[in-house]
Amino acid sequence: MNIPNLLTILRIFFVPLLVAALVQESWVVHFRGAAISNVWLALAIFLCAASTDLLDGYLARRWRQITTIGTLLDPIADKLLVSAALIALVQVGAVPAWMVVLIVGREFAVAGLRSIAAAEGYIIKASDLGKTKMVSQVAAIACVLLSIRYPSLSLPGKVLMWGVVVFSMLSAFSYFRKFWRRIDQKVKKRRRRELLAIEKRKQQMELRQRGSSAGAGAGLGGSGRI
Repeated sequence: MNIPNLLTILRIFFVPLLVAALVQESWVVHFRGAAISNVWLALAIFLCAASTDLLDGYLARRWRQITTIGTLLDPIADKLLVSAALIALVQVGAVPAWMVVLIVGREFAVAGLRSIAAAEGYIIKASDLGKTKMVSQVAAIACVLLSIRYPSLSLPGKVLMWGVVVFSMLSAFSYFRKFWRRIDQKVKKRRRRELLAIEKRKQQMELRQRGSSAGAGAGLGGSGRI
Protein backbone atom coordinates (compact mmCIF):
# COMPACT_ATOMS: atom_id res chain seq x y z
CA MET A 1 0.00 0.00 0.00
CA ASN A 2 1.66 3.24 -1.15
CA ILE A 3 1.08 6.78 0.13
CA PRO A 4 -1.23 7.92 -2.74
CA ASN A 5 -3.54 4.97 -2.08
CA LEU A 6 -3.47 5.69 1.67
CA LEU A 7 -4.56 9.27 0.96
CA THR A 8 -7.43 7.96 -1.16
CA ILE A 9 -8.55 5.66 1.67
CA LEU A 10 -8.22 8.57 4.12
CA ARG A 11 -10.64 10.56 1.97
CA ILE A 12 -13.21 7.79 2.43
CA PHE A 13 -12.78 7.93 6.22
CA PHE A 14 -13.48 11.68 6.14
CA VAL A 15 -17.02 10.99 4.84
CA PRO A 16 -18.75 10.01 8.14
CA LEU A 17 -17.01 12.88 9.95
CA LEU A 18 -18.31 15.33 7.36
CA VAL A 19 -21.88 14.04 7.60
CA ALA A 20 -21.79 14.11 11.41
CA ALA A 21 -20.52 17.69 11.44
CA LEU A 22 -23.20 18.86 8.98
CA VAL A 23 -26.29 17.26 10.49
CA GLN A 24 -25.43 18.23 14.09
CA GLU A 25 -26.53 21.85 13.73
CA SER A 26 -26.08 22.69 17.41
CA TRP A 27 -22.64 21.13 17.60
CA VAL A 28 -19.93 23.58 18.70
CA VAL A 29 -16.28 22.68 19.20
CA HIS A 30 -14.21 24.79 21.59
CA PHE A 31 -10.55 25.10 20.61
CA ARG A 32 -8.18 27.31 22.62
CA GLY A 33 -11.01 29.49 23.83
CA ALA A 34 -12.58 29.87 20.37
CA ALA A 35 -15.99 28.40 19.54
CA ILE A 36 -16.02 26.62 16.17
CA SER A 37 -19.50 25.97 14.79
CA ASN A 38 -20.46 22.80 12.95
CA VAL A 39 -20.44 24.68 9.61
CA TRP A 40 -16.82 25.73 9.90
CA LEU A 41 -15.86 22.27 11.13
CA ALA A 42 -17.67 20.63 8.21
CA LEU A 43 -16.01 23.07 5.79
CA ALA A 44 -12.56 22.26 7.20
CA ILE A 45 -13.19 18.51 6.96
CA PHE A 46 -14.51 18.82 3.41
CA LEU A 47 -11.61 20.95 2.17
CA CYS A 48 -9.06 18.63 3.81
CA ALA A 49 -10.70 15.63 2.16
CA ALA A 50 -10.88 17.39 -1.21
CA SER A 51 -7.21 18.36 -0.99
CA THR A 52 -6.25 14.69 -0.70
CA ASP A 53 -7.81 14.22 -4.15
CA LEU A 54 -5.27 16.62 -5.64
CA LEU A 55 -2.40 15.35 -3.52
CA ASP A 56 -2.79 11.62 -4.17
CA GLY A 57 -2.91 12.11 -7.94
CA TYR A 58 0.11 14.42 -7.90
CA LEU A 59 2.18 12.05 -5.75
CA ALA A 60 1.15 9.01 -7.79
CA ARG A 61 2.35 10.66 -11.00
CA ARG A 62 5.49 12.17 -9.47
CA TRP A 63 6.58 8.95 -7.73
CA ARG A 64 5.31 6.74 -10.57
CA GLN A 65 3.05 4.84 -8.20
CA ILE A 66 -0.05 4.73 -10.38
CA THR A 67 -1.78 1.41 -9.64
CA THR A 68 -4.94 -0.25 -10.88
CA ILE A 69 -6.39 -0.20 -7.34
CA GLY A 70 -5.71 3.52 -7.03
CA THR A 71 -7.19 4.23 -10.46
CA LEU A 72 -10.40 2.42 -9.52
CA LEU A 73 -10.58 3.55 -5.88
CA ASP A 74 -9.93 7.27 -6.46
CA PRO A 75 -13.22 8.05 -8.31
CA ILE A 76 -15.15 5.96 -5.77
CA ALA A 77 -13.71 8.05 -2.93
CA ASP A 78 -14.59 11.25 -4.81
CA LYS A 79 -18.16 10.10 -5.36
CA LEU A 80 -18.61 9.10 -1.71
CA LEU A 81 -17.31 12.45 -0.48
CA VAL A 82 -19.39 14.60 -2.83
CA SER A 83 -22.55 12.49 -2.51
CA ALA A 84 -22.36 12.47 1.29
CA ALA A 85 -21.84 16.24 1.41
CA LEU A 86 -24.75 16.95 -0.96
CA ILE A 87 -27.16 14.58 0.80
CA ALA A 88 -26.28 16.16 4.15
CA LEU A 89 -26.87 19.62 2.66
CA VAL A 90 -30.33 18.48 1.53
CA GLN A 91 -30.97 17.32 5.10
CA VAL A 92 -30.25 20.83 6.43
CA GLY A 93 -32.25 22.47 3.61
CA ALA A 94 -29.32 24.19 1.91
CA VAL A 95 -29.60 22.49 -1.52
CA PRO A 96 -32.66 21.48 -3.61
CA ALA A 97 -33.20 17.73 -3.54
CA TRP A 98 -33.70 17.43 -7.32
CA MET A 99 -30.22 18.78 -8.00
CA VAL A 100 -28.71 16.22 -5.66
CA VAL A 101 -30.73 13.42 -7.28
CA LEU A 102 -29.33 14.37 -10.71
CA ILE A 103 -25.75 14.67 -9.48
CA VAL A 104 -25.74 11.52 -7.34
CA GLY A 105 -27.61 9.58 -10.04
CA ARG A 106 -24.93 10.60 -12.51
CA GLU A 107 -22.24 9.38 -10.10
CA PHE A 108 -23.90 5.95 -9.77
CA ALA A 109 -24.31 5.69 -13.55
CA VAL A 110 -20.66 6.48 -14.21
CA ALA A 111 -19.58 4.08 -11.44
CA GLY A 112 -21.62 1.36 -13.13
CA LEU A 113 -19.95 2.12 -16.46
CA ARG A 114 -16.53 1.90 -14.86
CA SER A 115 -17.40 -1.48 -13.31
CA ILE A 116 -18.62 -2.90 -16.61
CA ALA A 117 -15.60 -1.53 -18.45
CA ALA A 118 -13.25 -2.99 -15.81
CA ALA A 119 -14.93 -6.38 -16.21
CA GLU A 120 -14.17 -6.12 -19.94
CA GLY A 121 -10.53 -5.31 -19.18
CA TYR A 122 -10.74 -1.60 -19.95
CA ILE A 123 -10.27 1.24 -17.44
CA ILE A 124 -12.12 4.49 -18.15
CA LYS A 125 -9.84 7.31 -17.02
CA ALA A 126 -11.10 10.66 -15.79
CA SER A 127 -11.68 13.13 -18.61
CA ASP A 128 -10.95 16.86 -18.54
CA LEU A 129 -14.67 17.49 -18.10
CA GLY A 130 -14.70 15.10 -15.15
CA LYS A 131 -11.83 16.96 -13.51
CA THR A 132 -13.56 20.31 -14.12
CA LYS A 133 -16.72 18.84 -12.65
CA MET A 134 -14.86 17.86 -9.47
CA VAL A 135 -13.39 21.36 -9.08
CA SER A 136 -16.82 22.93 -9.59
CA GLN A 137 -18.33 20.55 -7.03
CA VAL A 138 -15.75 21.49 -4.39
CA ALA A 139 -16.29 25.22 -5.01
CA ALA A 140 -20.10 24.89 -4.99
CA ILE A 141 -20.27 22.78 -1.83
CA ALA A 142 -17.86 25.09 -0.01
CA CYS A 143 -19.92 28.14 -1.00
CA VAL A 144 -23.20 26.48 0.03
CA LEU A 145 -21.67 25.49 3.36
CA LEU A 146 -20.69 29.09 4.01
CA SER A 147 -24.15 30.30 2.95
CA ILE A 148 -25.60 28.49 5.97
CA ARG A 149 -23.82 31.00 8.18
CA TYR A 150 -23.77 33.87 5.69
CA PRO A 151 -27.06 34.14 3.75
CA SER A 152 -25.54 36.66 1.33
CA LEU A 153 -23.67 33.73 -0.27
CA SER A 154 -26.91 31.89 -1.02
CA LEU A 155 -27.22 33.22 -4.60
CA PRO A 156 -23.57 32.49 -5.57
CA GLY A 157 -24.02 29.04 -4.07
CA LYS A 158 -27.08 28.38 -6.25
CA VAL A 159 -25.28 29.60 -9.37
CA LEU A 160 -22.33 27.32 -8.64
CA MET A 161 -24.69 24.38 -8.05
CA TRP A 162 -26.25 24.98 -11.48
CA GLY A 163 -22.73 24.87 -12.90
CA VAL A 164 -22.16 21.54 -11.15
CA VAL A 165 -25.34 20.12 -12.72
CA VAL A 166 -24.26 21.25 -16.21
CA PHE A 167 -20.72 19.89 -15.86
CA SER A 168 -22.06 16.63 -14.40
CA MET A 169 -24.36 16.03 -17.36
CA LEU A 170 -21.67 16.94 -19.92
CA SER A 171 -19.05 14.72 -18.31
CA ALA A 172 -21.58 11.87 -18.03
CA PHE A 173 -22.20 12.13 -21.79
CA SER A 174 -18.45 12.05 -22.37
CA TYR A 175 -18.07 8.89 -20.26
CA PHE A 176 -21.00 7.18 -22.00
CA ARG A 177 -19.49 7.99 -25.39
CA LYS A 178 -16.08 6.58 -24.38
CA PHE A 179 -17.74 3.50 -22.91
CA TRP A 180 -19.90 2.84 -25.95
CA ARG A 181 -17.06 3.29 -28.43
CA ARG A 182 -14.54 1.06 -26.66
CA ILE A 183 -16.83 -1.61 -25.28
CA ASP A 184 -18.93 -1.81 -28.45
CA GLN A 185 -15.79 -2.35 -30.53
CA LYS A 186 -14.56 -5.01 -28.14
CA VAL A 187 -17.91 -6.82 -28.11
CA LYS A 188 -18.03 -6.75 -31.92
CA LYS A 189 -14.53 -8.20 -32.18
CA ARG A 190 -15.33 -10.90 -29.65
CA ARG A 191 -18.57 -11.76 -31.46
CA ARG A 192 -16.71 -11.90 -34.77
CA ARG A 193 -14.16 -14.33 -33.28
CA GLU A 194 -16.98 -16.47 -31.88
CA LEU A 195 -18.71 -16.61 -35.28
CA LEU A 196 -15.45 -17.52 -37.00
CA ALA A 197 -14.85 -20.27 -34.44
CA ILE A 198 -18.37 -21.64 -34.97
CA GLU A 199 -17.93 -21.58 -38.74
CA LYS A 200 -14.58 -23.34 -38.42
CA ARG A 201 -16.12 -26.08 -36.25
CA LYS A 202 -18.91 -26.53 -38.81
CA GLN A 203 -16.38 -26.92 -41.62
CA GLN A 204 -14.39 -29.43 -39.60
CA MET A 205 -17.56 -31.44 -38.88
CA GLU A 206 -18.49 -31.41 -42.57
CA LEU A 207 -15.02 -32.65 -43.53
CA ARG A 208 -15.25 -35.44 -40.97
CA GLN A 209 -18.71 -36.44 -42.25
CA ARG A 210 -17.44 -36.47 -45.84
CA GLY A 211 -14.47 -38.54 -44.81
CA SER A 212 -16.71 -40.97 -42.95
CA SER A 213 -19.08 -41.23 -45.94
CA ALA A 214 -16.19 -41.83 -48.33
CA GLY A 215 -14.77 -44.51 -46.06
CA ALA A 216 -18.14 -46.22 -45.74
CA GLY A 217 -18.63 -46.15 -49.55
CA ALA A 218 -15.20 -47.65 -50.15
CA GLY A 219 -15.99 -50.39 -47.66
CA LEU A 220 -19.28 -51.27 -49.37
CA GLY A 221 -17.62 -51.29 -52.81
CA GLY A 222 -14.92 -53.62 -51.64
CA SER A 223 -17.41 -56.06 -50.09
CA GLY A 224 -19.36 -56.13 -53.41
CA ARG A 225 -16.30 -57.22 -55.35
CA ILE A 226 -15.82 -60.10 -52.95
